Amino acid sequence: MKRQVLSFFSVLAIGFPALAAADLDALMQDCDGCHGEGGVSQWSDMPSIAGLGEFVIVDALYVYQDEARPCADSEYRLGDTSRPATNMCAAVAELSEDAIDALAASYGNMDWVKATQPFDAELAAAGEEVHDRLCDRCHSDAGTNPDDEASMLGGQQMDYLRTTFAEYAAGTRGQPKKMKQKMDELSADDAEALVHYYGSIQ
Repeated sequence: MKRQVLSFFSVLAIGFPALAAADLDALMQDCDGCHGEGGVSQWSDMPSIAGLGEFVIVDALYVYQDEARPCADSEYRLGDTSRPATNMCAAVAELSEDAIDALAASYGNMDWVKATQPFDAELAAAGEEVHDRLCDRCHSDAGTNPDDEASMLGGQQMDYLRTTFAEYAAGTRGQPKKMKQKMDELSADDAEALVHYYGSIQ
């Protein structure tokens, strides 16, 4: 069982001496302002990040630093919600390697919390077949295994997944070659069925 929260002193003790605990706390509060308290989203268009594999978080943050994924603006949803909207490219632009590693370790050592959301059972059943055929090899256990070093899908927010699949289909979101081969096999109906399948994992 993962720890729900990794203490800041534990983070510092396992290899991030260059990042002060107060700095990590401030960074996480900023992340939580969009992603939800403790990195658990309550909004369908915003992904949860608590419980993602450390490799997945590190890779994503560097990808956003390179502006290699779409960076849509988002209003802050927690804390000071009067702050101007931001986006992932802007939020991570100045992060150091130490900060990225510390954020990944902290969120990666939290539990994955599946979203409770409505879904279509018939589409979910169709999506399970698509998942088993095309996705399970890299996203095992219904897309909930952090040891896969692939993003968590089961229980992720459905509108976020829908947007992500659309970006893959449009070629605006980079992806590994082996994943692109699988995504190219998906019809629009398959992608929507997958969204409902992953949403059904609660």
